[in-house]
Amino acid sequence: MLEENSFEERYAKGEIPWDLGRVDANLVAMVEKMPIAGCRALDLGCGTGDNSIWLARQAFDVTGVDISTLAIKQARSKALQNGVECRFVVADFLKERVGEAPFDFVFDRGCFHSLDSQQQHALFAQNVSIHLDHEGVWLSLIASTDAPQRDPGPPRLSAAEIAIAVEPFFEILSLVSGNLDSDRSDPVRCWVCVMKKRGG
Repeated sequence: MLEENSFEERYAKGEIPWDLGRVDANLVAMVEKMPIAGCRALDLGCGTGDNSIWLARQAFDVTGVDISTLAIKQARSKALQNGVECRFVVADFLKERVGEAPFDFVFDRGCFHSLDSQQQHALFAQNVSIHLDHEGVWLSLIASTDAPQRDPGPPRLSAAEIAIAVEPFFEILSLVSGNLDSDRSDPVRCWVCVMKKRGG
C-alpha cells in the first residue's frame, strides 16, 4: 500500500488518476439495484469525497475516511460547496478505528486491492467487519486479474485471493466482473464484490 507521504505528494501534485470528479457508476448501480436504503455508511479511501457526497444526497449518514490530509481537506471543501453534510476523517484504516462505528454499509473503491500482502488483505477485511453492524454490507471495487497488469495501474487480485481474505468475516453475495468507472476508453477490469458480514 502506498504510504501516507506518497499519497500527500500525489494529491499535492494533482497526480490522482483514481479521482473521477464524480460518483462511481458501480456504486450508483449497486445502491439502486439491491436496493440499499439510506443508512450509516463508511466510505473508505474517500479521496476528495465525490462518492460520499452522492451517498449523502441519497439520505445516507456518511463518514468518509482517507489517509491523506490533503484529500480530506478537499473533500470537506467540496461537501461545503455542494451544501451536503458528511463527516470526513483522516485515518489509516489498517491501524485506527473510526469512532462513528458501527456502520450498516461500507464502500471502498480500490482500497482493498492497494494493499501489499494477503495478510494485509485479511486484516483489512477483518477491520471492515469490526466496523459493520450485524449483517452489514460491504461493496468493494477490486482491480481484477482478468486483464493484464497495466503499468502504471492498480494492483490486481484474483477471485480466489479475494475469497481467501474475506470469507472468515464475510459471506460473498456477488462477485461480478466489471470495469472501474473511468473516462478512459480502456477502463481497468475489476471485481464488483458485494459481501455481508457473517453473524456470530
